Amino acid sequence: MGVLNVTPDSFSDGGDAVLAARAIEAGRRMIAEGAGILDIGGESTRPGAVPVFLDEEQRRVLPVIAALAGRGVPLSVDTRNAGTMAAALDAGATIINDVSALSHDPAAAALVAHRSCPLILMHMRGTPATMMSHATYDDVVAEVLAELAARIGVAEAAGVARSQIAIDPGLGFAKTAEHNITLLQRLPILLGLGCRVVVGASRKRFIGLLSGVEDAKQRMAGSVAAGLYALSQGATVLRVHDVAETVQAVRVWQRLAG
Repeated sequence: MGVLNVTPDSFSDGGDAVLAARAIEAGRRMIAEGAGILDIGGESTRPGAVPVFLDEEQRRVLPVIAALAGRGVPLSVDTRNAGTMAAALDAGATIINDVSALSHDPAAAALVAHRSCPLILMHMRGTPATMMSHATYDDVVAEVLAELAARIGVAEAAGVARSQIAIDPGLGFAKTAEHNITLLQRLPILLGLGCRVVVGASRKRFIGLLSGVEDAKQRMAGSVAAGLYALSQGATVLRVHDVAETVQAVRVWQRLAG
């Protein structure tokens, strides 16, 4: 899953694709490089990020979705807002990726159920502005498991089939570096929820702490290493910024692993 941030303040590539034309060009490049999904977002969810008005979020993402739809790669929209979800699906997106796991917008669960589209539920506590104040756990894996199970229950109660749901442990979202490492090491436990697992380790701060690389854009090698490890632990989808390098690494790893 190639990350396409149409935002001026993303933590790792802020402003690189803020103009629609540049975002569309980047998306086409990711498709050519082998991305299986493009994840398009118009609101930064980095720690401390402030919310974006709904019309601004849609102004950013809808032209990009419309331009990249129908190019043989499914598009997901990275949004917490039911209005943007609906507009993005109308524009050609087919997957909803909600970092709030349907907790931000009361209308989101019913919207996803009505549209019968695949859904990614990510674990987070609080909001992007407050989440790091909630990064306290007795057992991070057990608590993330229980909290994701509850969000799956909300989606199913609204009418979303479990077969349509993927889960994301939310590395870096209300998690310290040690929490992220523990979640990756014990990722198979999350498979017990019966959903595909999406992992977004790419360029995250804990990669920098482990590798000693401060600049997020220089963390490609560490990100690929974390991604391959996540696959070995049962992840299905890697959400990445460096598509060509990750695709190359995954193809080699898959062949060697049999």
